[in-house]
Amino acid sequence: MFERPGPPEVLQWRPVAPIRPGPGEVLIAVAAAGVNNADLLQRRGQYPLPPGPSRPLGLECSGTVTAVGDDVTTWSPGDQVCALLDGGGYADEVAVPAAQVMPIPAGLTLVEAAAIPEVAATVYSNLAMVAGLTAGHTVLIHGAGGGIGTFAIQWATAIGASVITTAGSDDKVRIGRELGATTAINYRSTDFVAATLAATDGRGVDAILDVVGADYLGRNLQCLAEDGHLVIIGGATTPAPLDIGLLMTRRASVSATMLRRRPPGQKAEIVAGVVRDVLPLFACGAVRVVVDTVVPIADAARAHRLLESKATVGKVVLAHDEHRK
Repeated sequence: MFERPGPPEVLQWRPVAPIRPGPGEVLIAVAAAGVNNADLLQRRGQYPLPPGPSRPLGLECSGTVTAVGDDVTTWSPGDQVCALLDGGGYADEVAVPAAQVMPIPAGLTLVEAAAIPEVAATVYSNLAMVAGLTAGHTVLIHGAGGGIGTFAIQWATAIGASVITTAGSDDKVRIGRELGATTAINYRSTDFVAATLAATDGRGVDAILDVVGADYLGRNLQCLAEDGHLVIIGGATTPAPLDIGLLMTRRASVSATMLRRRPPGQKAEIVAGVVRDVLPLFACGAVRVVVDTVVPIADAARAHRLLESKATVGKVVLAHDEHRK
C-alpha cells in the first residue's frame, strides 16, 4: 500500500484487517502476484481508478481458495487458481468475483500462473474480441520485451497469425523472433513504418496492439491495411491529431481500451474466453510464461524499480517466500 503517490519507496507492507468474501466472491490466499505497468502508474498517481473503495495494488494473482461467498458453486476451498483482479493482489489474501477466477494450466507453478491473467485477458480481449485477429491475418505488436508483448507474440503465432514486432534493443528484437515473430524491428535504428510495409509488400497489417499511445498514432495508421484495426492499450494520453481521411479511405478503425475499468459482465466474458481459448495453449506448450524476476512480495518497491528500468523481459512477479523456490 501507499499513503501518497511517489517513487517506489512509498510502497509499504503493513497489516490490514482480514477480509471475507462477499456474495459471488472467492477468497484467495495469495501465493504470487504479477506486477504491471498500471501498478506503476497508480503508484505515481497517474492512473484513473474505477469507482469504489481504494485497494492495495495488484491486478492479478495466483493462490489457493480459502472461502467462497454466497451463490458461488464453481470454486471450493482448496482449489488452486489464478485470477484477474480489480486490485488488491499485493497482499496475503484477496477477494475477487468468482467469474474472474481461472484454473491453473497443467504443468505451471503458482508463480508462473500469477503472470497470466492480466496479459492474457488484455491481449485476448483486444486482439481477438475487438480487432478480430484470426489465422491468416498479420498483426503489429509493439514492445516485444514486455509482459504484454512476450505473451501477445506467442498467442498470435499460436492461432496462426503472422507477427511483426518492435523493440528498443537488438537483444529484445532477437527475443521477439525467438517467440515467433516473423519480422522484428529495432525502432531506434529502423523506421518501423517502412519496415512493416516492406514486410507486408505494401499492404499493411490487419491489427496493431499499441502500448505507446499518442506518440505512435500517426505512424500506426500508416501501417494499417484496408479494414485494419488499431487498438491502443497504454502509453501517452496527450492529444494527438487523427487522420480521419486516411481511416476512411482504408475503412480502418481505432479503439482505446482499459481492462480495469470494464464492468463486471465484460470482465466475466473476457475471462471465460481466456479459459476456453487461451489457457489450453499453455497446457499444450504452444505458449509459455516468460518471467524475468521473482521478488519477495514485501519488497514491491524493488519490483517496481526493476520494471521501470525497462531492462526486464517478460513479467516481474511478487511471491511469498514459500513459493519463490
